[in-house]
Amino acid sequence: MKVLFSLIAVILLILVATMGAFITSLHYTFGIIIPYVAFTMFVGGFVYRIVKWGQSPVPFRIPTTIGQQKSLPWIKQNKIENPTSALGVIVRMAMEVLFFRSLFRNTKTELREGKNGPELAYGSAKWLWLGSLFFHWSFLIIIVRHFRFFLEPIPFFVQLIESIDGILQIGLPAIYLTDAFFLIAVTFLFLRRIVIPQVKYISLPADYFPLFMIMSIGTTGVLMRHFFKVDLVAVKQLAIGLATFQPVLPPGIGVMFFIHIFLVSVLFTYFPMSKLMHMGGVFLSPTRNMISNNRMVRHINPWNHDVKVHTYEQYEDEFRVKMKKAGIPVEKE
Repeated sequence: MKVLFSLIAVILLILVATMGAFITSLHYTFGIIIPYVAFTMFVGGFVYRIVKWGQSPVPFRIPTTIGQQKSLPWIKQNKIENPTSALGVIVRMAMEVLFFRSLFRNTKTELREGKNGPELAYGSAKWLWLGSLFFHWSFLIIIVRHFRFFLEPIPFFVQLIESIDGILQIGLPAIYLTDAFFLIAVTFLFLRRIVIPQVKYISLPADYFPLFMIMSIGTTGVLMRHFFKVDLVAVKQLAIGLATFQPVLPPGIGVMFFIHIFLVSVLFTYFPMSKLMHMGGVFLSPTRNMISNNRMVRHINPWNHDVKVHTYEQYEDEFRVKMKKAGIPVEKE
């Protein structure tokens, strides 16, 4: 039911975009107004969430560490997994953001029949790491490739990425490797949620909806490139107009383009209020971005109320007589 609900929601969005594409009077709304509103909500919502998270106090050092902590000189410290310097944290965060280092260590558990009955077995699970890596990197490269529509002249790095991405030159136009990797990876992430019982049980419509949206955006993009041709000159004219705040809506762009840009706009609007905000939240994770120096520096909670300290000398002065009667040794007679 959770899958069906999300699927129906995406299908309805596609039908709305199709209706807007066939009604000429709505082209300006779907091609200019909705993208501007979506981008404004994306930037505003993204900044708001980051600021709110940034204002959340973290009074204690709580980094998640799995490596040897810095201690005695002859014990080798793991400077990445248990960093005690800013450089170590930067390297650790880079490994996490770019290569999903913690996900690489993902394990799976299952019950297996042993000599003495069922036994809990642990094993490596690299498929999720690999699928996520392909998905995120392909998504990033596709976004960078789209810069060619918003910039003139096209930057060299965009042209270089395009040439490497389409190096196989299969067909005309060339098939981009990231397009295939992207669709395969997002399909894998979806199938994982409906095939693995444990993952299916904890999955919510909020998990399926972004997958269907991203899958639809990727599919419409591939359909535009290889099957439903659009006027690329008109698309670039519209994109540059949007980027320079001088929007122009050329005629004859094509129905598939309006569906594509509407789905992208909906995803942009939905992004700040969804789990997709982990893109920004990962940098604010205290378990990742903190130095592990609890043994070297005393960290005091700034929220702690001032407490009147009762020293041992004061304690003994107050209870000396009673302590002597009880046979408890005292420092002063």
